[in-house]
Amino acid sequence: MSTNQPPLEAAAPAGGGSTPDPRQLRAILITVSVALMAVIASVSGLNVAQTHMAVEFGASQTTVLWIINVYTLALAALLLPLGALGDRLGRKPMLITGLIVFGTAGVVAGLAPSAGVMIAARVAAGISAAMIMPITLAVITSTFPEEERGKAIGVWTGVAGGGGILGMFLSALLVDVADWRRLFVLPVVLVVIALAMTLKSVPNSRERSAHPFDAIGALVSTIAVIGLVFVLQEGPERGWTAPITLISLAVGVVAAITFVAWELHRRDASLLDVRLFRERGLASGSITLLVVFGVQAGIAVVLFPFFQAVLGWSGLLSTVAMMPMAVMMMMTSGLAPKMAATIGTRSTMAVGVVLATLGLALMALFMSVDGGYLSILAGMLAMGIGMGLSMTPSTEVITSSLPRDKQGVASALNDVTREFGTALGVAVLGALLANGYRSTIDSRLDGIPTGVANTAREGIANAIEVAPQAGSHAQDLIHAAQQSFVDGWRQAMWIGAVVMAVLLVHVALRGAKNTAPLQPAPYTPSACGRSTHEPPTRPDRTVIGLPPEREQTR
Repeated sequence: MSTNQPPLEAAAPAGGGSTPDPRQLRAILITVSVALMAVIASVSGLNVAQTHMAVEFGASQTTVLWIINVYTLALAALLLPLGALGDRLGRKPMLITGLIVFGTAGVVAGLAPSAGVMIAARVAAGISAAMIMPITLAVITSTFPEEERGKAIGVWTGVAGGGGILGMFLSALLVDVADWRRLFVLPVVLVVIALAMTLKSVPNSRERSAHPFDAIGALVSTIAVIGLVFVLQEGPERGWTAPITLISLAVGVVAAITFVAWELHRRDASLLDVRLFRERGLASGSITLLVVFGVQAGIAVVLFPFFQAVLGWSGLLSTVAMMPMAVMMMMTSGLAPKMAATIGTRSTMAVGVVLATLGLALMALFMSVDGGYLSILAGMLAMGIGMGLSMTPSTEVITSSLPRDKQGVASALNDVTREFGTALGVAVLGALLANGYRSTIDSRLDGIPTGVANTAREGIANAIEVAPQAGSHAQDLIHAAQQSFVDGWRQAMWIGAVVMAVLLVHVALRGAKNTAPLQPAPYTPSACGRSTHEPPTRPDRTVIGLPPEREQTR
């Protein structure tokens, strides 16, 4: 690919500058997967402890939501800048520093005496998570040889996609059998393991650039992400037309436009070369991840109320019910590289999107109150398979679209896209479900006292809580709320299916080109001091649409 980048020099990896052997590669993959799992588990883990925190800290629901959301906000805002710094300062030192800070923040959060201390600890955890997450993928893309890289990215993608559900299950288990503060034990233990393995197994790599760090781009990108993610997180709670929501949206949009203009001005010295989005690989991979993660997060939002309010299950059992989808996602993420090598990258992404769309349609068609869990199981399995097949090739085309000295940025871009997709999916599908519920329950509230009916309109959980006040109509109110929830679900699922269908058309027409599997080439020492663990320049760099004559040897 044409990168128009200055010559770079990578620091030699630990261990003498030779290509890592298979045993070391396995150790590296396990290390970064454990570190990633700690970060992902902390995103959703505290959701199961909202009531406990509110009671112990005497905190409002808004404060509790801030304890949960400020972690994601800090993580998303700093991914790009810290990913770029990791490329320059050294990926191993950045990973080690992030793990130490993250573990310390987890200990402080577990012992926090007040909501204020908890929020501060979560901010520190989010910042350190932004140091860890992009580096885990950058270590893979800069260390693994070409013929092994796809499999490693598949494992990473599986952990990133299914790790949240697995982390929520373990968190719910800890809350049920122990104390909510034990939620922080799991991430801290994972961090300690990852830190020990990092010191032993992960080689260091660092890229030298002739250009100074793009501090202005880093600052503007941080403001843009904070503004836009804040809107998606707080809009449903505060109202989409609330002044703070509109101000945050304006700040985010203006900062995003400014970031693009500034990066175009900086060109080769930019934090992120936005010109690369004109190429199929980077654009299609980013759009696919945005939509797929948005749908996944939105489904989680509607599944848990279904399990708990409609089926009457506990938080732990509800999380267990999500596991089949997570398991299928993690399994097929590992199989996706083999499928891509056989039928091509774009075809694999398309098959994944088709199956994910089918899963949404199955849930919309067959979900019912009487059918219970079995009425949605087939759709969940199809969704899990489809997401696994589409996420891995999407991640690979993103990382392969940027040069080696920008792998921290490429990984961060991949992660930012996931975080935006998650926030967008929760906001949009959650709003669609809520609107669908309210629009259908009104016709089912005949005979219900006015005050009780008004409370029931706020949501299914409110309806079930207030049902005893409806007297002889209590069971009718519960049934009406459950059926209205299912109707709202169907509307949200059908809209999600339409969005996925549009994505399928985009992938088919503008997706990454189908690339043939590469034959591994022998490694040779570099004449300019590059480490020999780096694979030779890819012969298929024209996959992103640039002619061969613009290729540059880096």
